[in-house]
Amino acid sequence: MSIAYVVVTLLAAAMAGFSAASVFLRAKWVVEPLADYGVPRSWWTLLGSAKAAGAAGLLVGLFVPVVGLLAGVGLVLYFAGAVITVIRARSYAHIPFPLVYAAPVVGALVLGA
Repeated sequence: MSIAYVVVTLLAAAMAGFSAASVFLRAKWVVEPLADYGVPRSWWTLLGSAKAAGAAGLLVGLFVPVVGLLAGVGLVLYFAGAVITVIRARSYAHIPFPLVYAAPVVGALVLGA
């Protein structure tokens, strides 16, 4: 296990965890766009839980690699879905935001391979 892999995985987990906490705490800069995109309010806690589980899975993956792999794939799919949601809402200026969160996850997957 390389130092780069550990650092990038920790960064990815921290970013996903921060994103989850932002949803749980109903940060205005997160929930207003969700409402604008048409994401039902009843989904918000589930979406935050998915990100939190992904963050935890990445951390566990440092010790149990298959868990990290599955968590990383799950987070990449989650953020791909976020990009699709933003595109469907025609909020093109917001496309970079989920990509910024997905980038370290992809990096962790590549370095872990």
